[in-house]
Amino acid sequence: MTEPSSSSAAAAGGLIPDLPDDVAVRCIARVPRSHHPFLSLVSRSWRSLLRSPLLSAVRSHLAVSDSPVIALNLRSPTDQSLWFLLDPLLVGRSGGTKKSPPPLRLPPPPLSAIGSACAALGPAIFLLGGSVSGIPSRAVQVFDARLRVWSIGPRMSAARQFAAAAVLGGRIYAIGGCLPPDDAWAESLDPAGGGGWAVVPSPLLIREKWMHGCAVLGGRILAVVDRGGVVYDPAAPPGEASWGPVPPVLDNGWRGRAAVVGGILYSYDFLGKIRGYDEESNEWKQVEGVEKELPKFLCGATLANLGGLLCLLWERKDLASGNKEMVIGWAGIEVLKTVDGRLRGSILWQEPLVLEAPRDSSIAHCVALEL
Repeated sequence: MTEPSSSSAAAAGGLIPDLPDDVAVRCIARVPRSHHPFLSLVSRSWRSLLRSPLLSAVRSHLAVSDSPVIALNLRSPTDQSLWFLLDPLLVGRSGGTKKSPPPLRLPPPPLSAIGSACAALGPAIFLLGGSVSGIPSRAVQVFDARLRVWSIGPRMSAARQFAAAAVLGGRIYAIGGCLPPDDAWAESLDPAGGGGWAVVPSPLLIREKWMHGCAVLGGRILAVVDRGGVVYDPAAPPGEASWGPVPPVLDNGWRGRAAVVGGILYSYDFLGKIRGYDEESNEWKQVEGVEKELPKFLCGATLANLGGLLCLLWERKDLASGNKEMVIGWAGIEVLKTVDGRLRGSILWQEPLVLEAPRDSSIAHCVALEL
């Protein structure tokens, strides 16, 4: 493997006295991300390096890794697609006396599509389809969070808008979001294989469903609509149906976006509660112990699995503050299953973040990335 060039750092000059800049970059790259706010105080050249794609590329080359980060996508009132990187290692945890550094603004995707599906695999974000100039698209846009660059991936077989997307077994799945009776209602891609999309055979009966939620639970993909969600099992034995209905209890209780952590599927319901679906007992259970610390109703609530923690983000409506920028709240929650099967949560952090985005923006996507 060829090591990333450090020419940009060398141009800044003198990162560490008496050391060539390429050596200095490798030294700095080994420092955990939790220490980066302190390193950024050393000099402007250090601060520039810490926010550059070069450092991410060198860390990747050296196989340096930390806990995952959150990639957050906002849709502005003018339909701009705005992306930010939220790092849990940089959360201010000293009794509220310190604020986290502002989230890193990421470059926008080449195509501004409305209603794209989103999935993450390792350090890569996959944006699938969406409406471009009012027309559903087959485009696949890929963002490398280490190099912080977008590229165009293999086009899907079907044009899609508001589809479901999931990652299972190293493959990207796109489900629905296209007009029936399209045979490519479901298809999958192996990004490491270098090939194109492969159609996943699906019964004609389910192809009229339009998805609003997707998750992977127990090695199966759950794609949920208002009612009548479907399950896809890629490991189904030959001769057995790989598609089927989701359990009625799950179907009736899933509202909005969801995330799977520790084998439990979590969703934020219309009563303002975080609930988890336990597949073993086939029941929804309220996450106890967090209701007093969180606002009663969370607008735009979004969930993600952040390295085994339940990460919760929501849109704050701080209208009285006069802030013209978007403010979100985010919290990290550890959820444990008690001996009697209840779900008990404890909030590890909770704080507001001001984003470089118009105040009336809304959360479109939230995925965890491994850097």
